[in-house]
Amino acid sequence: MTIEVTQNLKRPSILGGAMIIAGTAVGAGMFSIPIATSGVWFTGSIILLVYTWACMYFSGLMILEANLNYPSGSSFHTVTKDLLGKGWSTLNGLSIAFVLYILTYAYVSAGSSILFHNITHLLPLPQSGTGLLFALIVAFIVWMSTKAVDRLSTILIGGMVITFIMSVGGMFTEVKSTVLFDQANTETSYLPYTFMALPYLLASFGYHGNIPGLVKYYHKDSKAVAHSLFYGTLIALAIYILWQYVIQGNIPREAFKQIIADGGNIANLLQQMDNTSNNTTIAQLLNAFSYMALASSFLGVSLGLFDYLADFFGFDDSGEGRFKTALVTFIPPTVLALIFPNGFLYAIGFAGLAATIWAVIVPALMARASRVRYPNASYQAPGGSFLIAFIILFGLINATAHILSLFDVLPAYH
Repeated sequence: MTIEVTQNLKRPSILGGAMIIAGTAVGAGMFSIPIATSGVWFTGSIILLVYTWACMYFSGLMILEANLNYPSGSSFHTVTKDLLGKGWSTLNGLSIAFVLYILTYAYVSAGSSILFHNITHLLPLPQSGTGLLFALIVAFIVWMSTKAVDRLSTILIGGMVITFIMSVGGMFTEVKSTVLFDQANTETSYLPYTFMALPYLLASFGYHGNIPGLVKYYHKDSKAVAHSLFYGTLIALAIYILWQYVIQGNIPREAFKQIIADGGNIANLLQQMDNTSNNTTIAQLLNAFSYMALASSFLGVSLGLFDYLADFFGFDDSGEGRFKTALVTFIPPTVLALIFPNGFLYAIGFAGLAATIWAVIVPALMARASRVRYPNASYQAPGGSFLIAFIILFGLINATAHILSLFDVLPAYH
């Protein structure tokens, strides 16, 4: 959907490409960041955000480098298969499908949590019922057409911008330095929780699937694409830092233990914000923003999964074909959300684990292979072999951190 929009623009601008990148990266996953970084808290989270941003930006440049050596419009899959072989291409495709599926599950889980939190006094439904209702509504919209998703997403993004500015602007004035810098806790540690946070931050800078489309959009102008990636990811970074400032400057660090104990879902964070803020208007605006961010992300991710599965299974675009695609798209994550209703935070972590393959390690390997095959290419990502090794190490650190956390080897803040 995003790439189709870019192709119809008559005058490619850096701002347009940057907004596509920022819009792809920023979504409902941002609600996981304050929770995932509650151990390292504000100062530590800013350092980790900048580190992750830089690595994800450079990995994007490596995809750009490889893609420029192929005809305009060549897909991520095509370039990966040609440079790295069928094995890496298959692994890359599976990791992308896994990310789309696990994020769809995450958004069903979060949607059921928010609906249950807000309509339980109107409709006596269990959380599993609200999850099913939320999934059915989104599935119907995606089944209708891509145009329906496009139009609704446009409305939602507009509403997100308005409610985000108003809610964050209101919370900005209520930030307390004692809370922001955790001055109430004189005997505490932050460093041990560093590695636990990394996979969640990695998942918040996912935009790499848009790069082949931008290469075509800018007619293989490497400078224009690189600038779009830089400014787009920088916008996402600025939004996340501002978000950290207002959330971790209002909710005390100790309160996050209760949020995590309650499941770490979006509704748990909003409930704690309601308890902390004295301004009901800000709380309502934040609720509205969360609804629209969640719905927009859910629509975008589920549409991507829908298109991926339609192509994979060869389903046509008829009503019957789209119905079959909708079934394989929504039934698995919805059933999983009914069985494990509070898995939002865990799902984002797994998305980060899978993203280390297709958004970090594979791009670095592609750049290395591309330099061997095309030594005289017109564009190379900066940093040489050192940066390739640095990015691969970044991916391995993230993957190892998440795997170790699954076995409770790493210290967890709770």
